[in-house]
Amino acid sequence: MNPVPLVDETLVRRLITGQFPQWAELDVERFPSGGTVNAVYRLGDAMAVRLPLVAGGAGDVATERHWLPRLAPLLPAAIPEVLGTGEPAEGYPWAWSVHRWLAGETPKEGALSEPSLLAKDLAGFVAAMRSVPLPDAPRAYRGGPLATLDAETRAAIEQLRAIPEEDVDCDAATAVWEDALRTPDWDGPPVWLHADLMPGNLLVDGSGRLTSVIDFGCMGVGDPACDLFPAWNLLPSAARDVFREALAVDAPTWTRGRARTLSQALIALPYHRKTNPTMARNARHVIRAVLGEG
Repeated sequence: MNPVPLVDETLVRRLITGQFPQWAELDVERFPSGGTVNAVYRLGDAMAVRLPLVAGGAGDVATERHWLPRLAPLLPAAIPEVLGTGEPAEGYPWAWSVHRWLAGETPKEGALSEPSLLAKDLAGFVAAMRSVPLPDAPRAYRGGPLATLDAETRAAIEQLRAIPEEDVDCDAATAVWEDALRTPDWDGPPVWLHADLMPGNLLVDGSGRLTSVIDFGCMGVGDPACDLFPAWNLLPSAARDVFREALAVDAPTWTRGRARTLSQALIALPYHRKTNPTMARNARHVIRAVLGEG
């Protein structure tokens, strides 16, 4: 997937002026983000413009436009509200969207003010997603069997083995992964998932409580283990236990969730280590958290 050329404030202004002239006089400002799929720009004080940076993210625009209004009344935290969908223009090749701005700060692993309360908030959101009754759901991006990640995970471990400065215990990572592969797959009905609960897709208020969850491009139905990522990518050990208890997660699902989170981190670290400090930092945090559990 190749990035589109020159997504900047000038392009955003041209797109807004051409397709949403009622907002043409509003300020446009790039919003710093560690994400890799979309660029986000503030539009005035109350809106955000979200433009896919890769072809794989372009389909998310239509998916979110269809599902977000249906999901919003069923969830305990705010989620993006689509105010408008733009069309390809001005040399930009894909659909894009305008959302209502959601206030809050992105939580940072290792720096949570109320980790146990945040763990309960996250568990409440995940439980609500699992209970969504909407039919005809798409398949979640990460919703299938653990074994579908095997080749990519093992390849990433070997990449890291060749990068000694990262100091990853690749034998321990392999042992965790192989143990998880022996765990039974989910045999219940598929459940609704956000499927990308990274810290960058969460917003908290000044007291550290969850206010919003964003970026639903991976959403759909699948294995409930796929929404356990915050246990290792964000929460410290004691809050991790709170999260698990609040969701009443059984041992096989917990094992699969742990392995999925580790897999994502192992794959992300060699890919992002020199280009995306935020993603690389969180990947290192996950690897330490998982392998530190023994």
